[in-house]
This record gives sequence, structure tokens and C-alpha cells, in this order.
Amino acid sequence: MDTKRKDLVVRGRRRPLGPRTLGAVCAVAAAGALLAGCGGGTDKSASGAPDGPGVGSPAEVTSPATPTSPSSSPSGNLTEDQRERKDLFAKNKTDYEHVLTAAAGAVPHTKPVSTELKDGDGGKPVWETVVAADDGTAHTVRVDAVTGKAGKPVAEQQKSEDRKALAKRLRDATVTAPMAAKTALAKKKGEVATLELEDTDQGKGVWKVDVVSTADWKKTTFDVDAKDNKILKEHTDQD
Repeated sequence: MDTKRKDLVVRGRRRPLGPRTLGAVCAVAAAGALLAGCGGGTDKSASGAPDGPGVGSPAEVTSPATPTSPSSSPSGNLTEDQRERKDLFAKNKTDYEHVLTAAAGAVPHTKPVSTELKDGDGGKPVWETVVAADDGTAHTVRVDAVTGKAGKPVAEQQKSEDRKALAKRLRDATVTAPMAAKTALAKKKGEVATLELEDTDQGKGVWKVDVVSTADWKKTTFDVDAKDNKILKEHTDQD
């Protein structure tokens, strides 16, 4: 309710028509429209019946503004994480399959064990990828998400037990990173954001695959069995 309407309603309530005044007006006025005006006055307008432009109904005064629909302003309904994913993929020009091939090609005799799309220096998107040899020796290769070019490999600082554990995961995994990604994408349409070969708490090898839906920019994480390529678990992040 704006100030003018409020004043009108308050005034009407402080000074109601007395029975004598009301009777006199109705007696003088013609039947029909004037009688209807005498029977209601300001209180009728406050109850929600049709009125002139001076005083609106409570529905008009107290109802909240109609929210913007998602279709007319989709970015206004996204969380901070969802907006970041949307902006990141808007800048990305390289798909995960090319990234995995480029990273492995930068270090001979290696296989990809993880990759993740993220903001790099100066806000430029990069695919941070780890490749490993059969003995578990790993290198990090940053692949430009726009040009698709692999940067200079950097050797990982690994403990002996970590290197052996990674070598075992590679030996046991009969499912490759691209195969696991395709399995996840068959379940959820979207873009692959992360791939990583891990062990579960029970010691089972799985590929963690993050798929970002381009419909709502939510992220779904799949655990894909590294031996039989079956989905063991999935979870959709609401942020």
C-alpha cells in the first residue's frame, strides 16, 4: 500500500459516517448507484470490492510482486556454484577426450588417471590432468581449455607407497577414463567436469565422474566400477 492509499484508509476508519449523516445522505440521494455508495463508503473499498483508483483492495496492496520466471531470467535462479560452472564451461572449448589424449601424449607410456576443468592463471580455463606410468610414477599436465594444447609436464612428488598404490589401481582397472565418462553421460546428459581413478573405502577401484547438466548447471557425481563399468553410486549436488 502506498502512502496515499494508507492515508485514505486510515482517514476513513477514524471518521466513520454516523447513522444520522448516513440516513440524510441516503434520503436525499437517488436510488441505485447513490444508495450503493451510501451503504459502503471507505470500508467497502478496504474489504476488496471494486473501487476507483483512489483506494485499492487488500489483494492489490499486500500481494508480493510476481517473481521473475526461470525462462525469462535463468541466471537469477542459479546458486553461486552453478553460476561458476556455467561461466567456466562457457569459456571451455576443448572436450575431455581430447584433453586425455593430449595429456598422455605429453608423457610417453602413460595413461590418464585424473582430469579436472578449473580456472587457471588470469581466469583462463585449464584441464589439470594427471597421467601415470605402469609403475605409478605420475606427472601433472595442464591442458589449455581453449586451444587444447598440453603444457610442460611436471613430475608429482610421490611417496613410495603412494606410487605403488597408484600402480595397482592402474593394473586392476580394465575400464579406461573415456569408457567411464561415456557410462556416466549415458545416465546423465551434460558435460564432464572431472574424472579420477580412486579406491573406495572397501578397496574397490572406481572412476569418479562429475557430470554438469547444462539445463540447470547442477553437478552429479558417479562412481563407476573400474572393472565392469557399472554405476555403483550417484549423487547430485544441489549447490
